[in-house]
Amino acid sequence: MGREFSASDELEVDASPEDVWTAIATGPGIDSWFMGRNEVDPGQVVRQAFGAYNPEHTITAWEPGKRLAYSSGPEADGRFVAFEFLIEGRDRGSTVLRIANSGFLPGDDWADEFEAMTKGNALFVRTLATYLDHFAGRVATPVTAFGPMITDWPRTRAKLVAAIGRDGDRVRFTPDGLPPVDGVVYFENEDVIGVLADDAIYRFIRGFRGPVMACHHIFSDISAEATEQAWRDWLNAKDLT
Repeated sequence: MGREFSASDELEVDASPEDVWTAIATGPGIDSWFMGRNEVDPGQVVRQAFGAYNPEHTITAWEPGKRLAYSSGPEADGRFVAFEFLIEGRDRGSTVLRIANSGFLPGDDWADEFEAMTKGNALFVRTLATYLDHFAGRVATPVTAFGPMITDWPRTRAKLVAAIGRDGDRVRFTPDGLPPVDGVVYFENEDVIGVLADDAIYRFIRGFRGPVMACHHIFSDISAEATEQAWRDWLNAKDLT
């Protein structure tokens, strides 16, 4: 048992087609809005590294500034995921980006995975738009930190909201060993809170059958290793279970 899926999104962003291409077709560009660390071998493959998850996607279309497509599979059980990006320049330096996502999820638990994927994709699309509107042309250091395993997500989310000092759409708090965070919520759903600040995009995420996570993009000069450790310490010190 399993399920085929497909979805599409359209964004109009305040960025040039060249900046959009850099964001979706280079490792540093993808690092600045997606998850983990990414590497692109132009015209050949997209490699991703997020914890123990290290997929490789074969590039099936490579038209710089216009079209990018890549696919992961299929695997022995039929699982695969494919992405296509279409870029169209508009007047006054804006760009329309169309994103298509399709694939197949195997197994009896495909529904849970599909729900998590749908929520995750909504986050990534909104983060890409936020990056292009506010940080186009800049490169972020990706920061990934894993906190405690989740036993009761509604309780964890309530603790997380209190820990980040959320007041309406405003977020203000100072994690130990890190600069103050002062920003606004740019995206949220049941599993995610995304915060836009002057020099960073912060994201707090419910892991799929796993821990609560901090998946941030920092646009200032930092030590990735020290920053990730500080966020791990923060997540685990807040008793978010």
